[in-house]
Amino acid sequence: MKTEELKFLTLDQLDGELVKLKKEQFNLRFQKASGQLENTSRVRQVRRDIARVLTVAGQKRAGSAPQSKTQSKTDA
Repeated sequence: MKTEELKFLTLDQLDGELVKLKKEQFNLRFQKASGQLENTSRVRQVRRDIARVLTVAGQKRAGSAPQSKTQSKTDA
């Protein structure tokens, strides 16, 4: 899932997405251990999706949106 899509979700929806991704990560670990994992790149993709969800949720909880680079340069 792209970061732009995540920014429009509520905190509850982000938490639900996080639970879904964690379950998928758990299942992928079991598939890897039993030798049934076919799409090995999915492990990396899920791990990065989890990081994206956590980042966006943290930004929303802090109440701050990331500033664009042009704004931060002019403010300095």
